[in-house]
Amino acid sequence: MTTQPTPAANPVLRVPPASPAAAAAHFGASLAFHADVSDVEAALSADGDPGFVLLDSRSTASWDQGHVPGAVHLPTALIPEQARNLLDPAVPVVTYCWGPGCNGAARAALALAELGYQVKEMLGGFEYWVREGFEFETWEGHERRDADPLTAPVDSGDCGC
Repeated sequence: MTTQPTPAANPVLRVPPASPAAAAAHFGASLAFHADVSDVEAALSADGDPGFVLLDSRSTASWDQGHVPGAVHLPTALIPEQARNLLDPAVPVVTYCWGPGCNGAARAALALAELGYQVKEMLGGFEYWVREGFEFETWEGHERRDADPLTAPVDSGDCGC
């Protein structure tokens, strides 16, 4: 009798999933480091203090092109010398940059953490803020674009996540 070879695992399961305990630790830690744009927008639009400062870590030219209303502008390179003048060390900071293809928000969060600030990174950055249909500011005033149906529900403010 001939033994049949064991089929190779598919690409997804070639490396088996982590144990439930390891997965819980990983994803719990991830949520401690990240916030998404819809959660940030909900916190900023609710009545009262959101409990954090939103920081745009991009260049002045990028800021002028568009930014989240109410954000503090502090380019990453200037954080070591200017953070203490603009940010209260007792208030958590949420950083953002252009979008998922940019690690500027992570670099800004690192610089702030090294100065003793509690930080989170806003996943998706300014790109997803705009793509989800939230209001933004430019040097010309306030703007809003229709939500991209590939990134946000078009008929509801809640994606159900």
